Amino acid sequence: MIMLQLTANTGPEECCLGVRKALARLIDEAQKESVRIEVLEQVPSAMAGNLRSVLLALEGTQATTFAAQWCGSLQWVCASPYRPAHRRKNWFIGAEVFEDEVADGPGQVLREQDLCFETLRASGPGGQHVNKTDSAVRLTHLPTGLSVKVQTERSQHANKRLARALLSHKLAEMASAAECAARQQRWGQHHGVERGNATRVFRGEGFVEAR
Repeated sequence: MIMLQLTANTGPEECCLGVRKALARLIDEAQKESVRIEVLEQVPSAMAGNLRSVLLALEGTQATTFAAQWCGSLQWVCASPYRPAHRRKNWFIGAEVFEDEVADGPGQVLREQDLCFETLRASGPGGQHVNKTDSAVRLTHLPTGLSVKVQTERSQHANKRLARALLSHKLAEMASAAECAARQQRWGQHHGVERGNATRVFRGEGFVEAR
């Protein structure tokens, strides 16, 4: 499993709209490449429908190659739909790839005795079926108290696997030194894009890739 995060970093609402548009295009491209996408976590922005960040799980024989096509800084060239008089037309978002690691520290593998799985009834959108089965999973890391909930799949087994991946990602983020370094790196990449280093460029309201 590969995890891919799209983020607006500290950008304005236009960048959050860019994340939303990038996610829609990414899902469409993934279907064509037979890469399976699951949304593990998403952070909404101040404007309904837009996203500050989204964390995805990618699976399939082409997942690694597909993720590499998105990794880096993405540039969206478009007049602001929110501020018509604004002169800026270049908006930047980041895409970062994480391997599916099951560790809670350097060289430390997640131990089963430190994990507590709970099954619960799924909630939210998903049709009538979503509230009829206890397929949702909450996974708690007992030493830290950190917990995650996954209900994207109807299979409890699949949700457990995704929960482990998400928990591993969260535990990695808790390492303050590593998180600080990662944030500094992402921030440096964000500004690097503004100097013309975008890995992919999209244009217009339709988010069409520039060739």
